[in-house]
Amino acid sequence: MTIAEILVTALNIFYEILTFAILLRCIVSWLPINRNNFFIKIIYSLTEPIMGPIRNLIEKSPLGGGMIIDFSPVIAYFVIYFIYSILVRIILAFL
Repeated sequence: MTIAEILVTALNIFYEILTFAILLRCIVSWLPINRNNFFIKIIYSLTEPIMGPIRNLIEKSPLGGGMIIDFSPVIAYFVIYFIYSILVRIILAFL
């Protein structure tokens, strides 16, 4: 295995874990689960650095102030995929 393949594989694993954590966070938000649970705290600590700033941008936008549905997970998926695809292309181009 080359260095590029190892880096792309590691990046892919990180991408999959992050997207799965966002999906779990969405599901957990619908369930009456205690937020002080150890696993819930892990999910929130993985996803909040991404979803928090996106949520703040949505709230500050002219359309986002009174929204009932939180679209930050959807936007986070797009942002994560965009960054992931750019990094994969950079790795494959230079290594």
